[in-house]
Amino acid sequence: MAEVRFELATKLYSGNDEPAVDALDLEIRDGELMVLVGPSGSGKSTALRMLAGLEEVDAGTIWIGDRDVTDEQPKDRDVAMVFQNYGLYPYLDVAGNLGFPLRMARVKGAERDRRVREIAELLDLTPFLSRKPAQLSGGQRQRVAMGRAIIREPSAFLMDEPLSNLDAKLRVQMRAEIATLQSRLGTTTIFVTHDQVEAMTMGHRVAVLRDGRLQQCDTPRRLYDQPINVFVAGFIGSPAMNLCTLPVVGGRAELGGRELALPPGINGAGSVVVGLRPEALELADDGLPGRVEVVEELGADAYAFCAAQLPGGEMRLIARTDARHTPRIGDRVGLRPRFDEVHLFDADSGVRLAT
Repeated sequence: MAEVRFELATKLYSGNDEPAVDALDLEIRDGELMVLVGPSGSGKSTALRMLAGLEEVDAGTIWIGDRDVTDEQPKDRDVAMVFQNYGLYPYLDVAGNLGFPLRMARVKGAERDRRVREIAELLDLTPFLSRKPAQLSGGQRQRVAMGRAIIREPSAFLMDEPLSNLDAKLRVQMRAEIATLQSRLGTTTIFVTHDQVEAMTMGHRVAVLRDGRLQQCDTPRRLYDQPINVFVAGFIGSPAMNLCTLPVVGGRAELGGRELALPPGINGAGSVVVGLRPEALELADDGLPGRVEVVEELGADAYAFCAAQLPGGEMRLIARTDARHTPRIGDRVGLRPRFDEVHLFDADSGVRLAT
């Protein structure tokens, strides 16, 4: 096990003006499960491939423990990678796939067989050791891919969207299994996903990337409660945070008939971005006038998507509501903000404002 560090690590592809990964500074602690999350093109998979040695580093350095691995070959980095497509050998059975890394490392047959049985038992694969990958379900193939990485006992596991080929129910099951397994093994793990729900439920910490730049790295709870900018606020959370741009006149701004408590530094005219989580909007008789357009019922929770009247015009706001008493489509409602849960951002830079 070892910590992993990116120090101003940069990757620029030929023909592109902007780096795919731009001066990434990130430390993954020994034994930590770090999730890299962001939209397509944010640089998360490129950063993982740089760490694995599958992409060259154009500037900066990458460390695994006390070793600078920036220019080392992939085989010398002591990391194991789990890919989106599993990467299993179709002509080998499960036992052969699990033992393949040990065979390449010239581990003796008896020791190899012992470790294959050990990993198979850990991952509930013992009944399938003689089966080929084509005879396995998606979840079983994913376990084999995990086992092949685990059996090497590497310094770090690298996982590139390993659950994206699974159906929704199996994804939920597998992410819980991976998190539990990582906790038992205590191996430093970097997990890449575009699914922010996956990121929030698995990561000890989550690093949010956009356009190759690290936006914020923190625990899931702090990312949710204290997003550093408008992008993180809108990306983290499902449904997304409501973001409204309001005019500031004479250093004052109003929402739903009440004055917002703005930071002392805001004076004169301009605008401010106000963020409200769906749970911070209540359906009531007063507040912002709105019309229910869609209701999503999710069992214990329900969300009302409303067209609301704001100073800048009409926009859609999402409010969480009691699933036992949901409004109907077309109902006129009031949307009452909980002002102690308001997030404020600078309208020009998108940066969070102190409140």
